[in-house]
Amino acid sequence: MNMTVRVAVAGASGYAGGEVLRLLASHPDVEIGALTAHSNAGQRLGAIQPHLRALAARELVATTAENLAGHDVVVLALPHGASGEIAAQLDESVLAIDLGADHRLVSADDWTAFYGSDHAGTWPYGMPELLLTGHDGALTKQREQLAGVRRIAVPGCNVTAVTLGLQPGVAAGVVDPVDVVAVLANGYSGAGKSLKPHLLASEGLGSAQAYAVGGTHRHIPEIRQNLRAAGAAAVSISFTPTLVPMSRGILATTTARLSSAHAEASDAEVRRAWEQAYAGEPFVQLLPEGQWPTTAMTLGANTALVQVAVDRAVGRVVTVTAIDNLVKGTAGAAVQSMNIALGLDQTRGLTTEGVAP
Repeated sequence: MNMTVRVAVAGASGYAGGEVLRLLASHPDVEIGALTAHSNAGQRLGAIQPHLRALAARELVATTAENLAGHDVVVLALPHGASGEIAAQLDESVLAIDLGADHRLVSADDWTAFYGSDHAGTWPYGMPELLLTGHDGALTKQREQLAGVRRIAVPGCNVTAVTLGLQPGVAAGVVDPVDVVAVLANGYSGAGKSLKPHLLASEGLGSAQAYAVGGTHRHIPEIRQNLRAAGAAAVSISFTPTLVPMSRGILATTTARLSSAHAEASDAEVRRAWEQAYAGEPFVQLLPEGQWPTTAMTLGANTALVQVAVDRAVGRVVTVTAIDNLVKGTAGAAVQSMNIALGLDQTRGLTTEGVAP
C-alpha cells in the first residue's frame, strides 16, 4: 500500500514528543505536519531538540485544536490530564494517539484513586502484543483490536516492561498472579524534562533512588488491568521503581509463584509458555537460555528482550525484561500501533537494531 500520512505532534519539545519525531522522520509513509508546544511555542525545534537535524528549522506553535486540525494523525505527547481536553476537540476521523495516561485505564475508579481527577474515558490500548484470554479460554492479541481504530492509548513504559515479562506465564496458568513482585531500574528520561532537584545530574550521578514506594505508583492499576486481560482472576503486585544513573532504559525483574498446577513443571515446560507467546513477534524476543537482557541491548530500538528462569528454592518464576523506555516503552509503541491502525506493516519505520556502545 502506497500512502502518505500527515502527522502532527503535540508536545514536541518533551522527551516523548522528541522521540516520536525521531522515529517519524525516517518513516517512509509519513509527512510531519504541525509541531506544538506550550511554554516553548515560538521557538525553533532545533533549539529544544538539537539532535533532530531534519526538523531543526521548524517552528513550534501553540497546542490548540486549530493548529492540530487538518492532519491524518495527531500524536498527543502531553502531561496527564492535558490530552483529554485537546482530544475531545479533534475530529472523530483523525487517528489520535495519546502517549500520556489519560485514556489507558478502563476503570474510572482506578483513575480517580491514582490520578485524583475526572476520567477522560477509555481508548483502544496500544500494546499490540498484549495477550487477551477470552471467556472461552481462547487466546488472541491486542493488535487484532487496533485495525482501523481512530483512538489509541499508548501504555506506560513501566507497564510495558512488567506486562511483557510476566503475561505469558499468566495466560498459560504457569504462575499465580496474586503474589507478584516487580523491581525496576529506570533511566531518568522517564521522569520527563521538568526541573526538579532530585533529577539534577549532581543528585543522580553515582546514585540509585527508589520512588513511588509502597503501592503508590500510577502504573500499578494499568499493570493489574493487563494481567487480568491475560487471564488472571485476581492480581496482587508489589511494584518498586528505582532511578539509576542512565538517561534511558528500563530493566524490570518480575517474580511470581509457580501455580499449584505447575509446581512440578520442568524448566523447559515453564519456558514453553514464553516461547509460544512470542513466537514470530518482531519486537518482543525471548533470549536464548543463559543470556540475560541488558538495557544497552535495546538502546534506540523498538525491542523488548525477555528472559525467564525458575527459582526452585522458593518456587517462583523470575522474568527479566529490558526495553528502551522512550522507544518500545512510548514512541515506538505509538508508531507500531499507528501502523496497525492504518493498515501498514507494523514494523514500518521501526528498528530492532540497538546502538552500541
